[in-house]
Amino acid sequence: QVQLVESGGGLVSAGGSLRLSCAAGGAFSSYAMGWFRQAPGKEREFVAGISWTGGMTGYADSVKGRFTISRDNAKNTMYLQMNSLKPEDTAVYYCAAGGITNRQNDYPYWGQGTQVTVSS
Repeated sequence: QVQLVESGGGLVSAGGSLRLSCAAGGAFSSYAMGWFRQAPGKEREFVAGISWTGGMTGYADSVKGRFTISRDNAKNTMYLQMNSLKPEDTAVYYCAAGGITNRQNDYPYWGQGTQVTVSS
């Protein structure tokens, strides 16, 4: 079992940066984890994933080269560094644990989400 709480969202201008954090309680280091996002009127989509050691990562094509996922198992925290933000990155961002794929149904544990809004 793991509890997840996201933070770091906010309003930023296009081209700016934000760093999201996902603090976890429970067996954090045992799980692969991921970030997903859901824009208004759209389905939730995969953004990035990371293995339980942090040695393997994967990204959606739409964020590759701009976003970086990382984790610090000593702090029970996962991060998403988002650079060169675009208005189309506007969404609620969720962290998830327990899956290794880009399919949300493979992740049993979810946070409540944090809003990211990018103004043009």
